[in-house]
Amino acid sequence: MSSTPRYKAIEAFLLERIQNGAFPVHHQIPPEEQLARDFSVSRMTANKAIQNLVQKGYLVRQAGLGTFVTDRKAESPLHEVMNIASEVRGRGHAYANRVLRCEAIAADDEVALRLGVRLGTEVFHSVLVHLQDDLPIQLEDRFVNPRWVPDYLQTDFSQQTPNEVLVASCPMSDVEHVVEAVLVDGDTAAHLQIDPSMACLSVIRRTWSDDHLISYARLIHPGERYKLRSLHKRR
Repeated sequence: MSSTPRYKAIEAFLLERIQNGAFPVHHQIPPEEQLARDFSVSRMTANKAIQNLVQKGYLVRQAGLGTFVTDRKAESPLHEVMNIASEVRGRGHAYANRVLRCEAIAADDEVALRLGVRLGTEVFHSVLVHLQDDLPIQLEDRFVNPRWVPDYLQTDFSQQTPNEVLVASCPMSDVEHVVEAVLVDGDTAAHLQIDPSMACLSVIRRTWSDDHLISYARLIHPGERYKLRSLHKRR
């Protein structure tokens, strides 16, 4: 049976120290030359271990300065709609969720306006807490027009996220985001396992499929655990 590649040993060494706090955020890790000497490997092997952790988001290289531990906040691109389960797993973490509500309700003034339906219209409502390594990173409060996604409430959300259900039923053509910093109420803070004084990111998201307004969601993220990224390419 083949032995574990040496670069994996270096990777495990660095990852253990990052996760146990020995190498905190912004800490500069030992240079490649030192790691190569300590593990009796080539500099190329040490470089491979570091590069793997850079790609996974644990480390960042700064030209002329060295390699540093990143804050590893969960990150979403603001200009598109991503499946949060895929985001979390893509970063090398375990994804799970807790379903707090899954029900049909009558649309109040705000929901009717945001979802483009008449006041009192029956709409589908779900509330989920999304977890990364058992730590809450998003509270999703979503309203869906039953006309376009009639089987929404029958979904097993342990197997499919709301985003996956909507994309499968109605491929998204347009999305609207409104982002602001907010303080949350006690119940929301408890679901997110944060102090109510912690600033959060609120994202109001509406999605369309062709001319149909499909969904309106309020997404709340603990500010210290999440960041949004926007990339605009000039043509």
